[in-house]
Amino acid sequence: MKIKKIYLRNIRSYKEQEIEFKTGSTLLSGDIGCGKTSVLLAIEFALFGLQPGQKGASILRNDSSEGGVRMEFEVNGNEVIVERTLKRGKAISQDYSSIEINGEKREVSVTELKTKILELLDYPSEFAKKQNLLYKFTVYTPQEEMKQIILQDPETRINTLRHIFGIDKYKRIIENISIVNSKIREEQKRIEGFILSLEQDKSLLIIKENDLETKQNNLYSIEKELFLKIEIRKKVQEDILSIEDKIQEKRKIEQEIEKTKIILSTKDDSIFNNTKLIGELKNQIKSLENFEFQESKITLLKEDIKKLKSHLVDLRERNIQIRSQISSLEFKNNESETLKKQISHIDICPTCLQDVGLSYKSNVVNKMDSIISENVKIIKDVSQEQQELTKTMSQIEFDISKKEKEVQELEILKIRLQQVQETKKRILDLEKSNISFEKDLELLSSHINSLKASSLSLSKYDNLFNAKKLELDYSLREERLAEIKVAELKREIEVFSRQIDELKEKIAKIEEIKLKLNYLLEIENWLSKSFVALVSFVEKNVMAKLKSNFSDLFNKWFAMLVSDNFNVTLDEDFTPIIEQQDYEIDYAYLSGGERTAIALAYRLALNQVINSFLSKISTKDLVILDEPTDGFSDQQLDKMRDILMQLDVGQLILVSHEQKIESFVENIIRFKKEQGETLVEWEK
Repeated sequence: MKIKKIYLRNIRSYKEQEIEFKTGSTLLSGDIGCGKTSVLLAIEFALFGLQPGQKGASILRNDSSEGGVRMEFEVNGNEVIVERTLKRGKAISQDYSSIEINGEKREVSVTELKTKILELLDYPSEFAKKQNLLYKFTVYTPQEEMKQIILQDPETRINTLRHIFGIDKYKRIIENISIVNSKIREEQKRIEGFILSLEQDKSLLIIKENDLETKQNNLYSIEKELFLKIEIRKKVQEDILSIEDKIQEKRKIEQEIEKTKIILSTKDDSIFNNTKLIGELKNQIKSLENFEFQESKITLLKEDIKKLKSHLVDLRERNIQIRSQISSLEFKNNESETLKKQISHIDICPTCLQDVGLSYKSNVVNKMDSIISENVKIIKDVSQEQQELTKTMSQIEFDISKKEKEVQELEILKIRLQQVQETKKRILDLEKSNISFEKDLELLSSHINSLKASSLSLSKYDNLFNAKKLELDYSLREERLAEIKVAELKREIEVFSRQIDELKEKIAKIEEIKLKLNYLLEIENWLSKSFVALVSFVEKNVMAKLKSNFSDLFNKWFAMLVSDNFNVTLDEDFTPIIEQQDYEIDYAYLSGGERTAIALAYRLALNQVINSFLSKISTKDLVILDEPTDGFSDQQLDKMRDILMQLDVGQLILVSHEQKIESFVENIIRFKKEQGETLVEWEK
């Protein structure tokens, strides 16, 4: 990772300032309190945001309502720009965050941004919730915080270092194994309670299988019995079908008897009707033979009818004339009455426009009355004629009808006389038919007697049919009872089979669970006796290796800073042990420069151990040292040149107010504060 540029707006003593960082070593130089450390805090804020317990007031400028940091850096070939802002409300909170990677920018949440930064820096995922400890102990740790870890109690220190090295997972593994074993024991108790019924279920299975076998044997016997009853029922049904054929034959005979009786009755009626008709026809012949028929009488009657019809036509024409005359006279009378009414109301003639006098009106009215009176007389005379004419017409019509009836009767008589020979022939035919019918009657009577004899011989099958019906009903009841027994037994067998299957399934599951229990016990035994020991052994070896490397590096860096005959190592708790001439010296009795040297050596050794242990992290080439020479003598300051050269990192950022350090670095950024605001300038 290489920091390229950072922009601060309203951050602590900065109003608006952009600072550019170059490759190699860079010194942030200036008096104490001029804002150098604020830049380091801004870098950490840009990367990770506010830390748990850290307040926004520690970063935001006191007189500002909002502010922010934008930082450009390069990591693994990616050009990255991160931006975070703070906003003052009831409390100061993070307001906005974004990330731009290779020109592609997107706004993200505070948590998402931190996760993305950790991903870019190749920090292990387990460090996502560890308050940036990995960054603090590999890149930037304030010197006072490193002194604090040296002065902490051994247990806190070793736990902190476990946390930093990422090997507290071994402790968590052992704790989790304890939890898993506890769960396994709980599951063991539950399973043991569950499999208690296994033997009882096996015994019950044997009993039910024996019962099932018994029921299957019973089913075989009942099904055999049912088969015999079905055969009996079928035999009875066959007998009934045979008897029904006989009964059907009897019914046909009875139907034939009824039909023959109907034919017999019909022929008897035919003989009676023929005999009656023969008598009537003979009487007709006898009456016609004594009657004298005159053809001329018909001719005379027809001539009279013709004359009467001709006279009737003339009378009808006269009647029409009279009706027309009466209608005409009545119309003229109506016109005269209308004229009378009109004359009585006219004072001036509409034609000549002269006055119409009363005498003239009277003359006209009298003339109209005379015409009306004459017309009424004529109407009366012709009406009387019409009445007489109507009577005459009615009489003629009556005479015509009477004569036409006589003609009709005579013609019928003529026809009847002509049919006498045919009637005689018909009488002979009827007599012959009667003779034939009488012979048929004898044959039919004989046939009926024969049919009755046959029907009587079949009557015995009626009683036999009733007896067989009763036998069939009994057979059906017995068959139904047997079917019910079979069905009930099959249901019982089905239930027993299902219960046996369920019991077998249950036993199989219990057997499977029993195997699972054995497996769980094996797992618990392996975890408790083998795996825990293995994890502890691995942890111990890892910690031993780390301690050995850490101790060698710690001694190396300390020897470079302190020329006296000091020997420094680390104990099992990573506590520094300082010896001089085989005497152990307490940390508190060291001089200020020696304590700073201890802290710096511890810090540099820890940095190298972590970078070596976590070889894939992308911040190995960046180191930030904040006032690393506090309390150093001139001789120790001179040795810092060797320290910085030995570090051999791509980008080194130092914060110091010591002027001698300026000659040890490649780049210098100077800080000064004017009227509460920090200003920055570059110097090479």
